[in-house]
Amino acid sequence: MTQYSGIWPVAPTPFHDDGTVDLEGMKRVLDCLIDQGADGICILANFSEQFLISDAERETLARTSIEHVAGRLPIIVTISHFATKIAVERAQFSKDLGADIVMMMPPYHGALLKGNAQQTFEQFKAVGEVGIPIMVQDAPLSGVELPVPLLLRMAHEIEMVKLFKIECPRAANKLRILINEGGAAIEAPFDGEEAITLLADLDAGATGSMTSGLIVDQIKPVITHHLAGRRNEAIEAYSRVAMVINHENRQCGWQSCKAAMVEGGVIKSEYCRHPIEPLHPSIRSQLLDLLKPLDPLVLNWGH
Repeated sequence: MTQYSGIWPVAPTPFHDDGTVDLEGMKRVLDCLIDQGADGICILANFSEQFLISDAERETLARTSIEHVAGRLPIIVTISHFATKIAVERAQFSKDLGADIVMMMPPYHGALLKGNAQQTFEQFKAVGEVGIPIMVQDAPLSGVELPVPLLLRMAHEIEMVKLFKIECPRAANKLRILINEGGAAIEAPFDGEEAITLLADLDAGATGSMTSGLIVDQIKPVITHHLAGRRNEAIEAYSRVAMVINHENRQCGWQSCKAAMVEGGVIKSEYCRHPIEPLHPSIRSQLLDLLKPLDPLVLNWGH
């Protein structure tokens, strides 16, 4: 097992019903994730609704989260931005607060403004000079292709590029090549996408997963068994949670975690800012029907 392994969920950002940030709720979210057995926590990511949060709110949330966790677990702060200068400033701010890692996608802004391979390399290099470990997020949302040769170049030439969250289509194939060709430079090959490809990715050599905060305690055994060489037990554990993961990935997105945390008394509201629409009642109901037989901690934590 590497220094970076296990399950590192993304923390949702709770709002009050009036749309303001619920900072006390944020602290409860973090405590719930820690109690679920998270090995690290990521904040301000896509599943934290980073695209609906102001710069001032980002700073407040980062400070509140890092101070509240207080070293109990490593914290990853997402810093993605099209402007390299702003990404560097966000990295420095996160480092100064005491964050352990920053995560970033390649530079993009909409469908037509995308960094090419050299521009992407240059942005990551600039952030690397801040001196905080970087997780490269290879996500479909950016629309920017990150071919393996580029990832390998970043891993070998930028000291702080150590972690890789691979959640593109056929992630296992990419992870396998990246690990085989990158060797020791690939310190943390992770997957994402709510762990919907987790078994294949673990078989390919992934050492961890960045899931949502929905069922951390239920997914963690899959990783623990697999890393210990108990593949059959990992398959059995994954089979138990596969329907929930599928429903979250295909129907709910980050709203699944908020709905479950409201049901479990972790937070008071599952509000999402416009233009995000609430979960359809039938989709939400089915989520809970799938969750309840698992008896996850999230449904009981606040009661």
